[in-house]
Amino acid sequence: MKDVEVAARFAQATRQAFSGLVQRAIAEAVDFVVIAGDIYDGDWKDNAIGLFFNREMARLAQANIPVYLLKGNHDAESVVTKSITLPDSVFSFDTRRPASFRIEALALALHGQGFADRSATENLALAYPPPVAGWFNIGVLHTSLTGRPPHANYAPCSLDDLRSRGYDYWALGHVHEHEVVSTEPMVVFPGNLQGRSIRETGPRGAVLVTVEDSRVASVERILVDEARWAVLEIDIAAAQSLADILRLLTNALATTVDSAEGKLLAIRVRLTGSTPLRAWMLAQRAMLVDEIQAACHRLHPDIWLEKLDLAVTAPRVTAPAPSLAGLDMEGLLAALAVDPAMLEQARAIIGEIAAKLPAGLGAGEQPLGDDPALLLAEARDLLIQSIGDSA
Repeated sequence: MKDVEVAARFAQATRQAFSGLVQRAIAEAVDFVVIAGDIYDGDWKDNAIGLFFNREMARLAQANIPVYLLKGNHDAESVVTKSITLPDSVFSFDTRRPASFRIEALALALHGQGFADRSATENLALAYPPPVAGWFNIGVLHTSLTGRPPHANYAPCSLDDLRSRGYDYWALGHVHEHEVVSTEPMVVFPGNLQGRSIRETGPRGAVLVTVEDSRVASVERILVDEARWAVLEIDIAAAQSLADILRLLTNALATTVDSAEGKLLAIRVRLTGSTPLRAWMLAQRAMLVDEIQAACHRLHPDIWLEKLDLAVTAPRVTAPAPSLAGLDMEGLLAALAVDPAMLEQARAIIGEIAAKLPAGLGAGEQPLGDDPALLLAEARDLLIQSIGDSA
């Protein structure tokens, strides 16, 4: 996405999602809110994020809704050094040892321990206190359980470890995907409130838990995200022209647009299949990107192309490849594309380019979008196409 305004809207979506959750909690008149970690994303550049969070906590306080807050790896005491005094209705779990909060009127107890450091590698769950007899007991934990790639393996533990504590419900944080891990007892990752990149596709939100007669009666997913990410893969093997490609795109995109429910949508389009159009597509990538973006806007004004991924292959041909002065250019270029020295040189050049990109853009494992081998393969095909056009 090149539009600065659109990027700003995606950046703002996380705050809007949290405000939406607070509004839903007030509307539902919930008894309390549990946040199982990662409120912040590291230290603050200024107090804006702290003031925003305080404002939302104050809205809950004015509605007489307490909040039970546990620090995760992103907002550990060793990571977030600034602070804003929160309302008295916000209760934070200790980071040195497990602690419990009791709500006498509900005969309910919450047990948890926050992160003192970003990297919590010990099994925290085993030290959680025994349940309060006759009460509904909730365990709050920021954990990857036995592993949830690509999330770091923090506070590792097993489902049996959680069951051993004898609690009625486990509210888990850290993992961004919604997952009901167990129903006996109920163990739930609500997921994050807002997808933050193309790696976090689909709807996002929290869960509303209803307890009746000291048992979980229902766990309802509450969707509060303001923007969505999606990956659309389209086989264009049957396409003979740009018009065919756009027609296939439009047909495939319709379902994705409907599922986005009118929200701001960023989509990565991955074109696949064997097509004689491959060389033309590589040479005309910029034009193709604009045409696909325009097709998206014809369906809905708030669909934005995050990236075009050309995963197409060229059909096998028996005719000789273009040559220059009798040389087998395709063979020479194919050998260069997999040559270790050439790959190393390509990595070095990519590193130089990434270092000059604006802050953050070159921080990924593949700052230019694809690995060096794929970039060299595209360059090879473009050069062969150029030689063929000039022959």
